[in-house]
Amino acid sequence: MATAIQWVRSLIFMIVIYAWMLILGVLFAPYALLTKRGALHACKTYARTTMWLASWMVGIRCEVRGAVPVDEVVIGAKHQSFLDIIMIFDAIPHGKFIMKRELLWTPVIGMYARRLGCIPVDRGKRGAAVAKMVKDVAKEFTEPGQLVIYPQGTRVAPGVRKPYKIGTAVLYEGLGFPCVPVATNAGVFWPRTGVLRKPGLAIVDFLDPIESGVGRDAFLARLEDAIETRSDALMKEVGFDPDGVH
Repeated sequence: MATAIQWVRSLIFMIVIYAWMLILGVLFAPYALLTKRGALHACKTYARTTMWLASWMVGIRCEVRGAVPVDEVVIGAKHQSFLDIIMIFDAIPHGKFIMKRELLWTPVIGMYARRLGCIPVDRGKRGAAVAKMVKDVAKEFTEPGQLVIYPQGTRVAPGVRKPYKIGTAVLYEGLGFPCVPVATNAGVFWPRTGVLRKPGLAIVDFLDPIESGVGRDAFLARLEDAIETRSDALMKEVGFDPDGVH
């Protein structure tokens, strides 16, 4: 019975946040089209209200740990859920994301992604996509900001292992910025598929930066070890055993 009630609450929550996305997107559209500051303000407002709604509608509390970067950096983040996106975006001053090209055609999201300076990537072209990504990012970084990339390339369910892709290392090397690893357990409560949202403490943790100038292989090894070790610890902290997933 309790699960059924939580499922209904989750469904209502999902309807509300997507309706709110549309309403907010339309209301802020003139401001966002006029200036990037308007787009940033709209997206920050959406992130904060969504986390607030999650706290009382489905019982998900959000906590950000670690030193949040404010300078130009690459952020290599664990990606389990839509929730970790909005938590990271709310925490950093000027976030830009490496994103799937298909999202540019999504209503509301596409327009605001363009205005924020997010970088679309065609994931089907591999080497060519990586080269174009580095070129596009270098062109876009005429304004300071924090560039968020997901080293595994997609959302990964808690406890599931997927390889870290070379694109993050190429980007880190090409830009010459430090890289801040980010761990999370958000997918335990807000899964990548399905309706049910579970109550609990969702955490995003900004870890110690990896200095610029580290070789590709060593960089990827350090990044993966930092993110996976800390994400596993955060999941265990809230009672989820990532080692028990097969």
